[in-house]
Amino acid sequence: MSRESYKKQLESIQGELLKMGSLVEKQIHEAVRSLSNQDFASAHSVLENDDIVDQMQIDIEERCMSLIALQQPVARDLRTIMAILKITTDLERIGDHACNIAELTLRIGEEPLIKPLSDIPYMARKTESMVRDSLTSFIQRDLELAEAVRRSDQPVDEMYSQLFDELIGFVLMDSTRHEGGQAINLLFVARYLERIADHATNIAERVMYMVTGHRVDHMRTGPGTPHGVDVDSLMRASGEDG
Repeated sequence: MSRESYKKQLESIQGELLKMGSLVEKQIHEAVRSLSNQDFASAHSVLENDDIVDQMQIDIEERCMSLIALQQPVARDLRTIMAILKITTDLERIGDHACNIAELTLRIGEEPLIKPLSDIPYMARKTESMVRDSLTSFIQRDLELAEAVRRSDQPVDEMYSQLFDELIGFVLMDSTRHEGGQAINLLFVARYLERIADHATNIAERVMYMVTGHRVDHMRTGPGTPHGVDVDSLMRASGEDG
């Protein structure tokens, strides 16, 4: 394979990565919209598209491994291919979390929503923007944009903590079984959005390593657990931590 052919192959793979990123970004948007509007057709559409996201990951990985085998890249070229391999994993997980949200929409069903859903869609828009900007930073090798994505993670964590306080209040109060159960489901939605932001931050950090060759030190400790409630353990117990 000539150097020119290799460059074209790598550019083509990066184009496919962007398509995958665009699809998962749409998945986030549609999943949260399906929840806000209780639109079950949209929720099912998100779930049906998951196989497409998974196949895109497989195709990109196979093309990357073929390039490594044929070209034996070193230095920055190797870091680029390794970054692509890791980014596809983050994107696939983001797609999974969008599906988790769609599944929660179907679980809530036609129950009247216990609160106006303005904060969850706002949080979703922030995470969508982080995903989009992290991929733009990859294509443009833009370290400043990658760093901006990293800085965006903390505000999302703060949004999650605020939602946590509000929603756990429904559970701790003497509320109806309907209110408490739905509050837990909405809490899971917020947690999935917070995880999506973490994956976008991972992508930004991979971009920084790809460009500089230096690993980025990060101190993400994740959101707190007010009232002593461990949401991740609760998710595992309910089968939501897939």
